[in-house]
Amino acid sequence: MAEAGAPERPDAADSGSGRVVVLGATGFVGRHVGTALEQAGYEVIAVARHPRKTPASWRFHPMDLVDAGPRALVDLIDATGPVAVVNAAGEVWSPTADGMRRSNQLLVDRLLSALAASGHRPRLVQLGSVHEYTPQPHGVWLTESSPEEPANDYGRTKLHGTRAVLRAVRTGAVDAVVLRLSNVIGAGTPRGSLLGQVAAQLLDQAAQGPPPQVRVSPLRSSRDFVDARDVARAVVAAVRAPDAVGHVVNIASGAWQPVRDMVDLLISISGRPAELVERPVAGARALPDTDWMAVDVSAARTVLGWEPGRTARDMVEELWRAAAEQHEGPAAGA
Repeated sequence: MAEAGAPERPDAADSGSGRVVVLGATGFVGRHVGTALEQAGYEVIAVARHPRKTPASWRFHPMDLVDAGPRALVDLIDATGPVAVVNAAGEVWSPTADGMRRSNQLLVDRLLSALAASGHRPRLVQLGSVHEYTPQPHGVWLTESSPEEPANDYGRTKLHGTRAVLRAVRTGAVDAVVLRLSNVIGAGTPRGSLLGQVAAQLLDQAAQGPPPQVRVSPLRSSRDFVDARDVARAVVAAVRAPDAVGHVVNIASGAWQPVRDMVDLLISISGRPAELVERPVAGARALPDTDWMAVDVSAARTVLGWEPGRTARDMVEELWRAAAEQHEGPAAGA
């Protein structure tokens, strides 16, 4: 998946924390996670299918985690002796249910088999999704005890991964914590996401003369958007938290934003006046005007000592800056 920009390095670090294997380290979230871990003093072992530009300080290890089978990952874990493994791999926008199943179910099953067979016992931080929950009506916040009946293949396959991890914890096979992420936004937001599409349209149409026309699906929902750097801080906290084993923890902003407001904010920050056109989607399920999501983050404060720190404007500004820099060069994002 093409990405719009690259993550920045967060502040503050210590040293000598050990190695962490980051699966999916070249993806949007994985790159932010690797950066935060390195700044926290960890050596990053970056694992991904395809080599992409990563910091020279990271040790890149190419591997298709599904096709390679668990033995390859066992060998890597035994050779590197990590203190933690972060699973930031997976599919969000696969066009097929089988693609979701391979990346979000089978990959986790292979990972758990490898961890059980390894001679080391690193902490596993599994990145799940709040879309594993049953959609709730307006005003009902998602908590870790909310019902789990996902509305789509992505949520169903991610829930399979979460449940597999929790079963492995209960049997003593792994030391693990699951972080359920809300809608992650920031530098490197993929073009497959709504805001990534809007940024791409603003940039691609700039040469055609004003006003560009930004075409989107109907914007009637509200969502909890969380900054990618806040997510990365939560992963570092999950690696370190002594009492996090066996927990599912929601990682979100703890606030809800109308999706239209986020699109309007991105257009405003871009400085490129645009006509916003909502196009009907043939055959799509009609969304009620009350399609709404907000996520309670109380458990994250208690279990991880973490709370969100960045605003909707922060994350959208980072998204635009990085997308503009990638599209037109560093001067465009200044």
